[in-house]
Amino acid sequence: MIIIDKALEKLEKTSNPIRVGIVGAGFMSKGLVDQIINRTPGMKIVAISNRTIKNAKENYAFAGIKNSSEVETVKELDDSVKSNKSAVTGNFSILCQSKNIDVIVDMTGAVEFGATVALEAIKNKKHIVSMNVELDGTVGAILKRKADKAGVIYTLTGGDQPGVILDLFRYVEGIGLKPVLAGNVKGLHDPYRTPATQAAFAKKWRQKPEMVTSFADGTKISFEQAVVANATGMKVGKRGMYGPTVEVGTPVENAWKSYPTKDLNSKEGIVDYIVGIYPPGGVFVIAKAKNPKQKHYLSYYKLGDGPYYTFYTPYHICHFEVPSSIARAVMFNDVTIAPLNKPMVDVIAVAKKDINRGEVIDGLGGFATYGLCENYKTSRTQNLLPIGLAQGCFAKKDIKKDQVIKFSDLILPEGRLIDKLWQEQLTVFK
Repeated sequence: MIIIDKALEKLEKTSNPIRVGIVGAGFMSKGLVDQIINRTPGMKIVAISNRTIKNAKENYAFAGIKNSSEVETVKELDDSVKSNKSAVTGNFSILCQSKNIDVIVDMTGAVEFGATVALEAIKNKKHIVSMNVELDGTVGAILKRKADKAGVIYTLTGGDQPGVILDLFRYVEGIGLKPVLAGNVKGLHDPYRTPATQAAFAKKWRQKPEMVTSFADGTKISFEQAVVANATGMKVGKRGMYGPTVEVGTPVENAWKSYPTKDLNSKEGIVDYIVGIYPPGGVFVIAKAKNPKQKHYLSYYKLGDGPYYTFYTPYHICHFEVPSSIARAVMFNDVTIAPLNKPMVDVIAVAKKDINRGEVIDGLGGFATYGLCENYKTSRTQNLLPIGLAQGCFAKKDIKKDQVIKFSDLILPEGRLIDKLWQEQLTVFK
């Protein structure tokens, strides 16, 4: 971060900003637009694409720009950039095609559409900075491979839990310790929450009920930890993770006591989460020292006598840190967080209620399914359905509540890009 701020200041002084195109105009996008326009030197939002133009205009207005103009073609967008105007459009592809945009930021949270955006960006050799953990947790490995071949950066962001965890993971490795657990913190986990139960909370925070439902029912944290596993080579200790609930206020330094020693001593280490730990809202990494000399100094520095040491970041502040990830990608070719190689962990679909034969499954954070982490090898051996593919599927048979859903239980919609990418990923990473 120290290097990034000075590098951005230099771009600002030389009037050579990073030119950003944003796809999506929801809650997080609005905060990011304000953050870049009003608080980030050396960076400029030149266009926002959203299917509802009004929302894109409102995002600019929230940041103080009242005169954004609608464009429909690449030429109109390029003319807007040259005239130093702020553009909005319903056609995301012109952002990818414009030579006056350096990076595409995916703020959609949509799996099928996000895949379309990512491939169009890669095709046009644009860096991709994404807050779309749902997409990455489904087909991130193949997207990263395609981006690498095209010579562009594909990365998720800092600020969201996976990026904060990986920054902390890299720090722990950098001081010579071995991370054995990469942890996330939750205040609530109830797999049976629905958009109906979460409607009031969503309204209060001006978010979509489905989005906040995915936070509560465990789907989002499953995607987050799958993303971390795929970026570190870690696994899960069991299906769904352990997810222990501790007495509220338990200090995070004691988190390691809630996990089996066999997993903390495993070769790969595990990803997991915990409910009730203090401080809330952050992330942590449990590590082991490699030799007695390290233990001696860690004890002197008040980190305890081991064998496990807890490092934590007491907050994650989402869109506030996205500009740093943009700068890391564009200026330093540095990935905040992306798959290492083959997938390590899947997010599988589980029935939230009894699903009747002939029923069409709704989307993430809906009424029909919730997600659980499962090790990739097990998931594929048992032919389990990734929840990122579940929306729109047709139930061929009755599926009982809490039953893990298999491909054989469903008929997938025809012609979806996400299915093609998933099959390609399956073939490439056998």
